[in-house]
Amino acid sequence: MSRQSVLVFAVMCLAFLAGNGSADTYSVTVLHPSGFNPSYAFGVSAGQQVGSAGGHAALWSGAAASYVDLHPSGFNPNQSVAWSVSGGQQVGYAGTHALLWSGTAASYVDLHPSGFSQSYAYGVSGGQQVGCGYAPDVSGTGYSPHALLWSGTAASCVDLNPSGFSESYAQGVSGGQQVGHGGGSATGSSHQHALLWSGTAESYVDLNPSGFSDSSAQGVSGGQQVGFGYGPGMSGWHALLWSGTADSYVDLNPSGFGGSFANAVSDGQQVGYGYGPDVSGHALLWSGTPASCIDLHSFLPPGYETSQAFGIDSAGNIVGRAWATGGGDARAVLWEHQPNVVPVPGAAILGAIGLSVAASRLRRRTS
Repeated sequence: MSRQSVLVFAVMCLAFLAGNGSADTYSVTVLHPSGFNPSYAFGVSAGQQVGSAGGHAALWSGAAASYVDLHPSGFNPNQSVAWSVSGGQQVGYAGTHALLWSGTAASYVDLHPSGFSQSYAYGVSGGQQVGCGYAPDVSGTGYSPHALLWSGTAASCVDLNPSGFSESYAQGVSGGQQVGHGGGSATGSSHQHALLWSGTAESYVDLNPSGFSDSSAQGVSGGQQVGFGYGPGMSGWHALLWSGTADSYVDLNPSGFGGSFANAVSDGQQVGYGYGPDVSGHALLWSGTPASCIDLHSFLPPGYETSQAFGIDSAGNIVGRAWATGGGDARAVLWEHQPNVVPVPGAAILGAIGLSVAASRLRRRTS
């Protein structure tokens, strides 16, 4: 073999290894704590995961045994859930009051604002919390949900419900932006439209794409928004990705799935789940296009039939829930990102040089 051949062979090996090393994998941890049924994981950030276990708001640190019961004393004994976590803070609700925690049940702050009959918190980031509260409706005989924004206290509450909308919900927050959906006369009464806010009711942007009758936004990060939409001729909801306007939408519904939902976004990656016609429900990961879809269900251990993903953090770690084959209670699941190690180019080049030198010496000896 000539020196040139050896070098070409080494470069080909390097390209092969680099190409095969680019596909990331995931290790799976079942967070389900012993003695609690069912369990769900909805949010993840910086090594913490939140959700619920046995009807109580739950906080984990990467293992089932790390489970912390966040359910505060004095609230409905079996009704609380934590929906989101960021910067050491967790949000959710107990009974009909939105709550903010800092790692323990006793640390809770009651976010329930004056004048509302019920309140719920669904997202937290950068010292802001979002959710919804039920305010007196225009008839004065009932209550309608209004999207709400807090900054750590009940008194800081801002009503995000836009003019022309009889109801609204805020589901996610990041970088001073909030997302959710609204309905009422502005959407044709019975329909809902995905909305994007920047801190006030008047700042809203209607994200509902042309051709879709309904939509909802669930997560926001880095100038991207995710959710789902439905329109005439569709067999189910389609996962959607936006970049701040209705026209910017990307339909993420992957080939082979009759419907899909996107629930969270971080660093250009989106997570959710898809279903049918031949799939009962699989957790999914996208990188901005339907063709980029990765079926996260394939990383689960044997024995699970259905899965859903609800949260992703900047490290690529994902949380959700999965059901065992044959039914039974759901179990909280953590997919931990495990990037493959790509060989160092310098080392590969040195190896190629070594092979070349060895071949040259062998050729001289043979002569």
